[in-house]
Amino acid sequence: VIDRGVGGVTETNVNLASASDAIIIGFNVRAEGKATELANREGVDIRYYSVIYQAIDEIQSALKGMLKPVYEEKELGRAEIRAMFRSSKVGNIAGCLVTAGIIRRNAKARLLRDNIVVAETVTIQTLRREKDDVTEVRDGYECGLTLSYNDIKEGDVIEAYELVEKERG
Repeated sequence: VIDRGVGGVTETNVNLASASDAIIIGFNVRAEGKATELANREGVDIRYYSVIYQAIDEIQSALKGMLKPVYEEKELGRAEIRAMFRSSKVGNIAGCLVTAGIIRRNAKARLLRDNIVVAETVTIQTLRREKDDVTEVRDGYECGLTLSYNDIKEGDVIEAYELVEKERG
């Protein structure tokens, strides 16, 4: 809120809004004189309301749009590393069994060793089932994958998750 007042929207209000890149909200009023013309020329948005709740709802929506999004973690699945393979091209390849949910290529993951988080924001870089590149592998199936983290061992657990934008209340 830059300015408030009683009465119609004036040219002074429009000039102030133009200088500060703001919008003008009028409640049960109209623009005086050449204020509308000046607002059009300056590119100032004037919004008129006769029901206060409409104004409040629209302002809340605008403010929510200005806030940075809040993300919530949604678990996709878990896989247990059963075997390790070394490759000169891609580094360490983990032979895994998906024990719950799904494992998805490019998903975020965390690496657990003895139920202790070893690496927090790891990415599943490649995912293969047999010789085929796949986008996801379901519960009960085996797969080979590479992570953006190389210190992996047999017995480690990979928890895959995705970040979902959370609605603001």
